[in-house]
Amino acid sequence: MGSEQSGRGTDGASGSMVRRILLGSQLRRLRESRGVTREAAGYAIRASESKISRMELGRVSFKARDIADLLTLYGVADQDERDALLSLVREANAAGWWHSYGDVLPGWFQTYVGLEGAASLIRSYEVQFVHGLLQTEDYVHAVVVRGQPDASPVEVERRVALRLERQKLLTAENGPDFHLVLDEAALHRPYGGAEVMRGQLLHLIEASERPNLTLQVMPFDFGGHAGESGAFSLLRFPESDLSDVVYLEQLTSALYLDKREEVAHYERAMRRLHDGSLGPSASRDLLHGIHQRA
Repeated sequence: MGSEQSGRGTDGASGSMVRRILLGSQLRRLRESRGVTREAAGYAIRASESKISRMELGRVSFKARDIADLLTLYGVADQDERDALLSLVREANAAGWWHSYGDVLPGWFQTYVGLEGAASLIRSYEVQFVHGLLQTEDYVHAVVVRGQPDASPVEVERRVALRLERQKLLTAENGPDFHLVLDEAALHRPYGGAEVMRGQLLHLIEASERPNLTLQVMPFDFGGHAGESGAFSLLRFPESDLSDVVYLEQLTSALYLDKREEVAHYERAMRRLHDGSLGPSASRDLLHGIHQRA
């Protein structure tokens, strides 16, 4: 989100990511409804249990032959139903713009970039960094250099370019609504020094006026709060068949949660964060105050 190794519409490559996740989740529901294990499903298509897991999470491309074999295994005989699912395979395999950054973008984060681009609503809580979608170029550079101290200048610039490309999402015509709770700690952590932070704070003030952005600050004086487990994001999509996804970033991997009970837990935490944080106007006032003192 802020440190990755580092739309309402779903056309193009971002839409293909949604279709991949949607197809994977449908395959999982079919497998579970028939009582078939991942191991047995993998055997049926000459693959491993872990391959089935990655397919059901939408993290790998699909082969039409494999999907056809799985549908047969799961007892899907209706030709219209088979054709509908098989038609998703071609759409789901379309490459996204971010694939051109594969040299600096790990596979586990490619999934998030695709989901981010297809979401109709993004809700995030950040504690250490300003969220990646709202970082200035200088701030991005400082974060990348701090997080990747051995990276070459070329690699640093590639990572910076990737994040700036992601940010175009928020100003796109059909961009998502973005609700961000930013812990006050992130506003005082001086990535890049005082001048960079002043620019970053000013950028947040200006960005907070956008109609599709709701920015709230969790102030120090609130004390303990619902974000005790660290940063996370909730993504919602326009497709009614696709459940919300919780994204949890780790140092070398990420977790994508879509089971209803797990998502509900993070939904409750996000509501408490919204309730405990300063409102948008008061948050903007706080940003002004910190900017003036920076």
